[in-house]
Amino acid sequence: MKSYIIHFIRHGSIDDTLAGKYIGTTDAPLSDRGRMDLRKLDYEYKYPGTQVVFTSPLKRCTETAKILYPEQNPLVIDNLSECNFGEWEGKTADELKNDPDFEKWLAGDSSVKPPRGESNADFTRRVCKMFESIVEGLMKTGTTESVIVTHGGVIMTLLAVYGLPQAKPFEWTMDNGFGYSLRVTPVLWQRDKVCEVFQTIPLPSDNG
Repeated sequence: MKSYIIHFIRHGSIDDTLAGKYIGTTDAPLSDRGRMDLRKLDYEYKYPGTQVVFTSPLKRCTETAKILYPEQNPLVIDNLSECNFGEWEGKTADELKNDPDFEKWLAGDSSVKPPRGESNADFTRRVCKMFESIVEGLMKTGTTESVIVTHGGVIMTLLAVYGLPQAKPFEWTMDNGFGYSLRVTPVLWQRDKVCEVFQTIPLPSDNG
C-alpha cells in the first residue's frame, strides 16, 4: 500500500539578540550566521528529496526553503506560522515572570492566551486543521514525498498530536535546520489520525 512521507524542517537561526525572547509573528529574517549554518548543514548532511515544499510565510522559513531547496517553488501556507504571542511578543520569560496569566500559560493552561494573542488551544486547533488538510491534499494528488519548512512550536505541537511514538511537545525539540520524517499510512491515518516518526533529518552524508 502507498504511504506518504512528510519531512518537517525547522527554519535556520535568527539574530542572536532575539535569543530567549518569544518570537512568533515577528517577521525576522535569518541571520548571516543562520544562512551560513544552513549551507554548511546542506553540504555536510543530506536533506531529503521532495516533490513539493510547503512553508510558513515568515521570512525565516521562506529563506530556509530557498537555501535548502533552490529548485523548488514553495507553497506558502499562512497557518504554518508560529504562535501569535500578542503583547508577549519580543519579551523574555524573565520580563513576564510577574504576569499571572503568563505563569498559567507556561503551566499548560490551554484557555489562557497572551493579550491580543493566541491561546495554546487556538494555536493547536489552527495548526492541526492545516496539517490534516495538507495530508488530505497529498493523498488526493498522490504526492508521496513532501517537505514542510516551519517553526519549532508548530513541529513540536503536531508531533505531540499525531506522532508515533507518542511523546510530549518538549520531547520533540530540534535545533535550527533539523527536523523529523513522518510516514503516513492511509489506513492508519483514516482510522486513528496518527503517523510514524521514523527518523531525524538531515541524514549523514559522504561530505561530512
